[in-house]
Amino acid sequence: MLSDLSPGLVISLIIALIALIVVFKGLLIVQESEVIVIERLGAYNRTLQRGVNFIIPFLDKPRPIKMVRYKRHGAEFIPLMTHEARIDLRESVMDFPSQPVVTTDNVTVRIDGAIYFQIVDPANAVYKIENMSQAVEVLAKTTLRSVVGQMELDKIFESRAEVNAQIKEQMEEPASKWGVAINRIEVQDIEMPEEVKEAMHLQMSAERRRRATVTEAEGDKAAAIAKAQGQKESAILNAQGDKEAAILRAQGESRSIELVLNSMGEGEKSSRTVIGYLLGQSYISMLPEMAKNGERIFVPYESSALLGAMGAFRDLNVDDSEISNIARRAAATGGIAGAASGASS
Repeated sequence: MLSDLSPGLVISLIIALIALIVVFKGLLIVQESEVIVIERLGAYNRTLQRGVNFIIPFLDKPRPIKMVRYKRHGAEFIPLMTHEARIDLRESVMDFPSQPVVTTDNVTVRIDGAIYFQIVDPANAVYKIENMSQAVEVLAKTTLRSVVGQMELDKIFESRAEVNAQIKEQMEEPASKWGVAINRIEVQDIEMPEEVKEAMHLQMSAERRRRATVTEAEGDKAAAIAKAQGQKESAILNAQGDKEAAILRAQGESRSIELVLNSMGEGEKSSRTVIGYLLGQSYISMLPEMAKNGERIFVPYESSALLGAMGAFRDLNVDDSEISNIARRAAATGGIAGAASGASS
């Protein structure tokens, strides 16, 4: 049957077949968030974006990018080298194995970190660095050692955000030359030697006990201040009460003396007689109080002074019944007030 075909038709069929192969081989569909770097005869030609693209077969070909990815197998990380023609522009995360780092206080710790990066210039990521992902990983490790090596162990725990920011800042400039943007660095875990862990636990327990002691002391201090303040206010109130009571007693005594003097009449002799009588009455009223301090007490006693004062009332034409009444009331009321009431009656 092929022999019946003319040479021109055969040539046309061959050309059509070659055209179909060229179209099939040259048609590339690029997905969203992906690009393909195209080389023509070994030189960079262009970067294919999303959508339908055409290349010249046998002249144009994709230039793959090398990527190192880690596969976690238990506690170990297994590196896997891949060659990818389609370059992913989405943010990627690289979780590399923990690295030993020596702090300024000579403590060796292992720090596990993760890098979030994104390819922003595919051509530079392919041509400016031989293995972009490995370069980013090594840069992250060296920068991590440099930053953490300038800090003490306690400072690392207190300022993880500061450590992440410093690592990111130092990685941005060299990574930008490779067409890579470092979005953030995360220090995930910090492993310490067992003796350091025990020392930190002891330090933490001592610090908690210290805080508890300080809190208890502050509470005792506040309670003592409150108690002293209460005692102070109570003493002030008692003093004010005693002051007012003394003023009232003095006013009462003054009024009593005034009444007694008025009842005895005017004149220097009457005043002396009343004053002598009142002093004698006070003297007698103190005797029971003095006797309470012991079984026996010797007090010099001039009875003539008291009798003279009582006799003075007779000289003023006061009969015996009135004097007895005054003395009885003075003894019953205990003081000048009793005498005053007796004299006024």
